[in-house]
Amino acid sequence: MLAVSDDVPLLDDLMPWSVAPLRLGRPWVVAPDERTLRARWDLLVRSEGAERERLFGPSRARTLRSAVAALPGSARGTGPFARERGACPDPVRVQHGPFDEQWLIPDQRLIDAARPELWRVADGHQLFVVEQGYVPKAAGPALTVSAVLPDGRSPAGRPGRVRPLYRRPGGLEPNLAPGLLAFLTEAYGHAVAPHDVAAWALAAGRPSAAGCLVPLPEDPRLWSTGVELGHRMSALMTRGAHGGEKPRLPGGRRPYVRAAVPARPRELRYDAAEETLHIGDGGRIAPVPPEAWEFQVGGVRMLELWFERRTEPAEADTLAAIGPAGWPQEWTSDLLELITVLALLGELRPRQAELTTGPQVTRARLTAAGVLPVPDGVRRPASVFDHHEEGPGGQFALV
Repeated sequence: MLAVSDDVPLLDDLMPWSVAPLRLGRPWVVAPDERTLRARWDLLVRSEGAERERLFGPSRARTLRSAVAALPGSARGTGPFARERGACPDPVRVQHGPFDEQWLIPDQRLIDAARPELWRVADGHQLFVVEQGYVPKAAGPALTVSAVLPDGRSPAGRPGRVRPLYRRPGGLEPNLAPGLLAFLTEAYGHAVAPHDVAAWALAAGRPSAAGCLVPLPEDPRLWSTGVELGHRMSALMTRGAHGGEKPRLPGGRRPYVRAAVPARPRELRYDAAEETLHIGDGGRIAPVPPEAWEFQVGGVRMLELWFERRTEPAEADTLAAIGPAGWPQEWTSDLLELITVLALLGELRPRQAELTTGPQVTRARLTAAGVLPVPDGVRRPASVFDHHEEGPGGQFALV
């Protein structure tokens, strides 16, 4: 484990613009499947008066009478939700905490803090680097990455920050300290791209109470090794996004459904001797490598958390209690993919430990080169002058 030192750069030094996690405010706006969100919306808009208010779940930030701007890229109304009678907007795919892709209703009237600055730069070129909450001595990565919009939730500890790789849509203006790419290009003797910096941070980043530490090696060969490893990790975490291939284990180790998952499973159990995941009464998936079962973030097993979010009973007579009548087939497909991703990432962990050996580029050296400290302006979102958005009451905003 890397020792905490004032000489080790922080991710905050290298990727200075960061955004706080989304604050949803009400649990029913996110779900593992689209049909559930449409059913919840339909029930809400059919209700009236006090019943609609109870189902909505008002907060200090959002009530039925709140009038807010539309989310970037959305054509939804901006008037109070109390007058809403239309159909549910198409749910969008989001990363609900690390390694759990779910669906969200993209309506800012329903979300306490949607962080529109993230929506503004989310496109097919973007990569979001997410800091995980720091839990002393807990197992798990310091960073994850996502190609879809992440909510930034952390399974344990204080939530981290979300750092887009690019400050503008279209993969424009890297979210990196000015001069960093030129400094690294000269230090390592070959061109360094923005994705290379993100890949190195993903592979070599280490958690600390001060934030994610990102040691930079002096050895160009070690840098290249770490960047290659980080690109592999990124491809696994983003599950083939941006034109990549879906993660796959070799044929003999590929997990299969050996017995169908029951309609309402309540227990998840792992048999290490047989490498089998038991789901409820009778459901079985095998082989499940131990690296997948033991994979943790912030000390929390990801497979257990994924299962809990789909089976934990919600409060009765609420929108959050609306869900599938049984276990959907797509959940099984998602689970098989997650097992594959976690197993392959677990196999790469020993190689990550090799990246923090040898002499390192210190913060003092980055300061002497003029890379640090970063200007205050690069810690704020960029203005997107060609991006029109509907403000409260239907007025357009220029951002």
